[in-house]
Amino acid sequence: MNQYLIPANSKKGQLIFNVFRWIDLVIVIVGAVITLILLFAIPGQTIIALFIKLLPIGICVLLVLPIPYYHNVLVFLQEFYIYCTSQKRFLWRGWCAKQYGQQNK
Repeated sequence: MNQYLIPANSKKGQLIFNVFRWIDLVIVIVGAVITLILLFAIPGQTIIALFIKLLPIGICVLLVLPIPYYHNVLVFLQEFYIYCTSQKRFLWRGWCAKQYGQQNK
């Protein structure tokens, strides 16, 4: 039907590795550094100690995990927070949609 002028993946060329924004990589790197610090700082060989040591990188990876209709989980949580806290009424109008009656050139 070709109702849209701009393809849905038009921003992928602006992303790092076609998936990540710079802030996503910063979040993962910070989580990895904190995990490395915890691996050396927390003694213990139990499952609970291992879970605590790996928790920062696990949370960071889940935040930057791509999901459909949003860039990643972090963007979904940001949009959900804005939706829940704002008094605006959000109406979906599409993104750069062709108008009916417009002829193809």
